[in-house]
Amino acid sequence: MKDWLIGAGVALVLFMAVLGVNILPLILLAGLGFVFYTLMERRQTAPTGSRESAVRHAVNFDHIGGQDHAKRELMEALDFLRYRDKIKKLGIRPLKGILLTGPPGTGKTMMAKAAATYTDSTFISASGSEFVEMYVGVGAQRIREIFRKARASARKEGKDSAIVFIDEIDVVGGKRGAHSHQEYDQTLNQLLTEMDGMQTTQNPMVLVIAATNRADILDSALLRPGRFDRQIKVDLPDKEGRLHILRIQTQDKPLADDVDLEHIARETYGFSGAQLESLVNEAAIIALRANVPKIEQSFFRDAVDKVLMGEKTGRKPTQDELYRVAVHELGHAIASEMMRPKSVSHITIAPRGNALGFVRQIPEADSYLYTKEQLDQQIVVALGGAVSEELIFNNRSTGAQNDFLQASRISKTEVMCGLSRLGIVAEEHLPEAILDEEVRYILSDIEKRTKDTITPFAEALQSYAKYVVDEESIDGSDFRRWLHSTAAHADQALLAN
Repeated sequence: MKDWLIGAGVALVLFMAVLGVNILPLILLAGLGFVFYTLMERRQTAPTGSRESAVRHAVNFDHIGGQDHAKRELMEALDFLRYRDKIKKLGIRPLKGILLTGPPGTGKTMMAKAAATYTDSTFISASGSEFVEMYVGVGAQRIREIFRKARASARKEGKDSAIVFIDEIDVVGGKRGAHSHQEYDQTLNQLLTEMDGMQTTQNPMVLVIAATNRADILDSALLRPGRFDRQIKVDLPDKEGRLHILRIQTQDKPLADDVDLEHIARETYGFSGAQLESLVNEAAIIALRANVPKIEQSFFRDAVDKVLMGEKTGRKPTQDELYRVAVHELGHAIASEMMRPKSVSHITIAPRGNALGFVRQIPEADSYLYTKEQLDQQIVVALGGAVSEELIFNNRSTGAQNDFLQASRISKTEVMCGLSRLGIVAEEHLPEAILDEEVRYILSDIEKRTKDTITPFAEALQSYAKYVVDEESIDGSDFRRWLHSTAAHADQALLAN
């Protein structure tokens, strides 16, 4: 229609020029009309104050590691956009919304972008915070505009589907009545209305993908079938997933021959995909600082420390403080190694973040269930630092504060899981005084066990702590050689007596 009007206008102007009519006013009027039309068109396709826009990208599911289950589930949900005729024959109602839940940094945004590539859809993204302002009605208007723009962008690009991605949807999707500001509820109501009114047979079709790490606070009306039909958990990767992510992230980086990605994957238990990407990047930065052509295994070790605890601080502890920190960390390491051999990966007394020292452990496997013995072993390791200080200095320091908090949390877990003397209990019916008494009993009993574990090494620990102060950081294999040598000497002395 627009092309036809432009052609007719040009023909009319030429005809009037042939007749000798002054066409300059007509040209000026046509120019003003064109400018006005362009401004109106831009306003229709880009709402005022909104930052959402159609995005072109090249992210696909091959770029996402460690989320095989979530990717399969998402791809299955997306097939209704790719195979419409097939699902129509089976009478399947296409999905209107998919909710991605999970901790930060696990790849939810990347999965949404990959979904657009997989389905060849227009991709429009916005953050939940962009819809909420102090002025009532602004958020609801932006919700309407983003859905309208998704369809307009798809038509403009010649595509028959569009994906609207809303990150941090908990900002606008929280339970109604929880906020004092009416704008939150109006914005959510408009989102519910838009999703309820979406026709799954119209062209272009719009699919809403949202992400949050607080699914527990979302309004129940948002989660019902017909709105967000499918919830997909994007969890922290397991060991194989971490290895997959590390391989993807190191594809374009020169690695030294001693780099063992499988060992790094074991060390990084609990890391998200974003943390693993940061780990590889930090290792490359360390290689740049060292002015070496390839990234070495030791660089990854230092990068793990930095990602976990932050950059080295400028604090300068005294020699006495460093010696106490070394004794403390060796206590943790001895307890860890005696509870689970070959578990210590690295010991350092270099101040990082809020910590003056740190013992990094390698988990035996990604565990999801724990026995009482395993929990007791974790308490032994947590108390090892304070017990070691007491054996050497006959006193303790404030450095054990976080250790005690961790030990108390594990003890409380034992009580609540029915693994204590109290047997099966209900938290709401358990008096606080009885809970405190049982936690103190568990900690006191395991403290004696911890002291029995570390005492045989107390004498040799003093000299080795001085070595740790001089070296600042030692590898787990070096520590194990000392520990086994000390244990062998202790056995020989026992036999001689």
